[in-house]
Amino acid sequence: MSKINVMVNGLPGNMGKIISSSIAQDDRFQLVDASLTGPGIPDKSVEVEGISVNLALPEDHESALKAALDKYGSYIIVDYSHPSAVNPNAELYCKVGIPFVMGTTGGDRAALIQTVKNSGIAAVIAPNMAKQIVGFQAMMEYAANTFPGLFEGYSLTLEESHQQGKADTSGTAKAMVSYFNQMGVPFETDQIVQIRDPEQQKNDLGVPEEYLGGHGWHTYTLVSPDKTVKFSFTHNVNGRDIYRGGTADAVVYLNNKVGGGAKGRVFSMIEVMQGV
Repeated sequence: MSKINVMVNGLPGNMGKIISSSIAQDDRFQLVDASLTGPGIPDKSVEVEGISVNLALPEDHESALKAALDKYGSYIIVDYSHPSAVNPNAELYCKVGIPFVMGTTGGDRAALIQTVKNSGIAAVIAPNMAKQIVGFQAMMEYAANTFPGLFEGYSLTLEESHQQGKADTSGTAKAMVSYFNQMGVPFETDQIVQIRDPEQQKNDLGVPEEYLGGHGWHTYTLVSPDKTVKFSFTHNVNGRDIYRGGTADAVVYLNNKVGGGAKGRVFSMIEVMQGV
């Protein structure tokens, strides 16, 4: 079986480094030696598992994508860039005609999905690439669809803690809010408590010091109207390794769908997990 060519965008960011290293070490894939990066990045290239990956600044993004097409024939993009780049990157991928896995959260998600639907390509778009958390989300979605109004009258508090450099509210937390809304809980995404202060994370939450620079701790707490009943759901992730497997599965799934002629289609991580 021929290898799947994969371009990882977002280097030299932390997620870009982890995912590109994982791709480079996986026999199913060939890491493309180019990556789209953000403005002001001084590095011209970065070394990934012995491969020198050239970094293209925003003004060179389109030419870099086309040059990689000339060199590799076809490839799939994995995007772990910045929330501000989600929509312009997706528009560019659709313009050039390259299927992509969007692992970056943030941006206008409705516009992002519509961009793909209006295009001639397919994409996997998910607020979280960790399979276990996606599975948990699927369970909550099932509960929301099967038992609407289940928690009517209950109040919700939602805390999400991530590394200080995370610029946006957790996409997973936003998705969970919609499920609780369906279950009868009035709650707006701007009520999500974002925790980004390392001292608070370490001293109040107990995040291990070695993971302050990369973690995702979420707690959803529901309390009955008379305060006699409390439900609490928690998922705490230390580090970023959990995202490797889901990202790889998404690439394989998307490659298969593209090979089958999928165009203008947006696939979720639930579909990926069911189909790989």
